[in-house]
Amino acid sequence: MAANTCSAAELHPLLGGGANATAAAEYICGRFDAISNTFVDTTYAVDNTYLLFSAYLVFVMQLGFAMLCAGSVRAKNTMNIMLTNVLDAATGGIFFYVFGFALAFGTPSNGFIGRHFFGLSQFPSPNFDYSYFHYQWTFAIAAAGITSGSIAERTQFVAYLIYSSVLTGLVYPVVAHWFWCSDGWGSAAREEKLFGSGVIDFAGSGVVHLVGAVAGLWGACIEGPRIGRFDHTGKAVPMRGHSGTLVVLGTFLLWFGWYGFNPGSFINILKAYGESGSYYGQWSAVGRTAVTTTLAGCSAALTTLFGKRLQTGHWNVTDVCNGLLGGFAAITGGCAVVDPWAAIICGFVAAWVLIGCNLLAEKLKYDDPLEAAQLHGGCGMWGIIFTALFADKHYVNEVYPGLPNRPYGLFMGGGANLLAAHLVQILAIVAWVSLTMGAVFFVLHKFDLLRTSPDEEMAGLDLTSHGGLAYEYHERDEASRKQQFGPNV
Repeated sequence: MAANTCSAAELHPLLGGGANATAAAEYICGRFDAISNTFVDTTYAVDNTYLLFSAYLVFVMQLGFAMLCAGSVRAKNTMNIMLTNVLDAATGGIFFYVFGFALAFGTPSNGFIGRHFFGLSQFPSPNFDYSYFHYQWTFAIAAAGITSGSIAERTQFVAYLIYSSVLTGLVYPVVAHWFWCSDGWGSAAREEKLFGSGVIDFAGSGVVHLVGAVAGLWGACIEGPRIGRFDHTGKAVPMRGHSGTLVVLGTFLLWFGWYGFNPGSFINILKAYGESGSYYGQWSAVGRTAVTTTLAGCSAALTTLFGKRLQTGHWNVTDVCNGLLGGFAAITGGCAVVDPWAAIICGFVAAWVLIGCNLLAEKLKYDDPLEAAQLHGGCGMWGIIFTALFADKHYVNEVYPGLPNRPYGLFMGGGANLLAAHLVQILAIVAWVSLTMGAVFFVLHKFDLLRTSPDEEMAGLDLTSHGGLAYEYHERDEASRKQQFGPNV
């Protein structure tokens, strides 16, 4: 008998060959097939439940982005930044449905771009179903959310709609195809692998974080810093967000959602992983990924806490939150293929990378209210390199099976091939996103669709673009104070 089928003709001689044996053989095979089908259905249901639950967690990150952004900007721009986060999800949903998913995962295709499933036609397929589309959509809008933070407080609303559409419909999907689709030229699953290895970017330090960061970098550079961010001598002037409470709330929501972002990237849960071929190996890999994610974030948060204390003399909650998120962005690429002790190193270095990038941004008079380009770009690039240095041989073969002697981390004895592939990934992402999103922001700037007028920026985008302030009581309190104490309070 085959492993997953039952043949009455094959079973009949084993039962004696009589008439009763025929009936018994048919009964046994019928029951076997029914049980086998039940196991198949159960596996499908469990895997899809796991994937959908992971998608829900990643979608919660959109709320985290909204709260983090709202707390990091001044009160007069709260409505504006929260609306952009809502529309990143809504606009991204339509454009990823029509174009994005097909360009990213429309296999079979060439190594550069997908060409099937536009508008989810011919869907579901033998390879994908609706749960997978939903999960990948949440990743696409995460990249758009990163970009919105970089250009906050001085960008016209129409510019958000345009860049978000292009980013989720074209720019991000092409990068996802390169490194996550089996046909992609840099994919670890491709038959002819880049440097014999392909890129190990498990949950997207490059595909998601670096893409969103480079897009935001170009937007912020082209439109310039906010009014008052640098004084006449070029010295940076602090422009702190209005709510540390919202920053902390957003950080914890992002932390919570990252457990769908990283462990959820296994896609299915009832799958035999590891040399033992047991389900225990799969659960161990998923659990290990959650642990490495946690430890990298914790390490980065504590390093930032004491690093910023030495630098400024203060214990700053916003800096610690950003450091924590920098650790998460860094570990995202290699979370499934490194040991927990390596994750602590990842977070420690990520904190210093973020601090260094912020110092460089001030020297270059670069203004990013959320530190998004520094956090997701700098820490994302470190995460790509970190994976190439610390990827463990056993874990790499466990998560990416089928290739004997697959290259792994340089510091773990695996040679430099994986590092070479990852350096190519960084260069390819920076070049592609710069070419496309740089052009988008440049065209918006040339048509006066990118930056708001100085008067609108000074008054606040909530008042000039959205019909009123987010906190109405501020207006009433201001009027009351002026009546009581005079106009100069």
